[in-house]
Amino acid sequence: MAPVLTSRLLRPVAVSCLALAMVVMSVAACPVASAAGARSVASMPVGRKATITYPQKGPQAYRVASGRSRIAGTHGPLLRYRVALEKGITGITARKFARRVVATLSDGRSWVGTGQVRLQRVPKTVAADFTIYLVTPQTRDALCGDATRSDPDRYTSCRNGNRVVLNVARWVHGVPGYGAGLGRYRAYMINHETGHRLGHHHEKCPGAGRPAPVMQQQSLGLHGCTANAWPRVNGKPYRGPAGAYDDPIPQA
Repeated sequence: MAPVLTSRLLRPVAVSCLALAMVVMSVAACPVASAAGARSVASMPVGRKATITYPQKGPQAYRVASGRSRIAGTHGPLLRYRVALEKGITGITARKFARRVVATLSDGRSWVGTGQVRLQRVPKTVAADFTIYLVTPQTRDALCGDATRSDPDRYTSCRNGNRVVLNVARWVHGVPGYGAGLGRYRAYMINHETGHRLGHHHEKCPGAGRPAPVMQQQSLGLHGCTANAWPRVNGKPYRGPAGAYDDPIPQA
């Protein structure tokens, strides 16, 4: 799954009487996987309003998005979910994160398009079936319960009971060799981990050059498939053979 680096704009410098000005812009990014308390910064193009930063270890306290979404889907049982952002993560609000989650899970290519489930985001004052979290790497380990101090993960995301846990390090940096933009990878994160909450298990690549099933562990490798964020491809449910690869988890 250093110190904060920021973009710096150097002001124009006058050169003799020619009044020649030069503007030099520098954007730096430095992912961190070291001591708790260090922060990581996402590189973003000039003109963006915010850069997402986060500590390696957050306070395990959360801001839950207020309001509720429309019910997505037309058939199947209705499941309600909350969206929570761990405090200490900056450059994104719970509301903005919730908008992205709702947009993904309400898309006809997502799970609601299968006709087997309906989904609705609700606030913390309303009973929910599960919660989707965006958390720091060490909080990921605490919520997922599948790592120890001597054998940490801090890299992947997970689903543990009614917790759908998204690692902010992956949200910000994605994974190497994914072959698609960060937007697609974020949609994959949401759909894959929510898929586990809906009862779906890991799948393998069905063939070289074909889209990877959304339940394939694409964060660890594509195995000849191409990146795919959705449970439905070309208007139909899309799956691969049941099972998982024995891919190592990269050191965070």
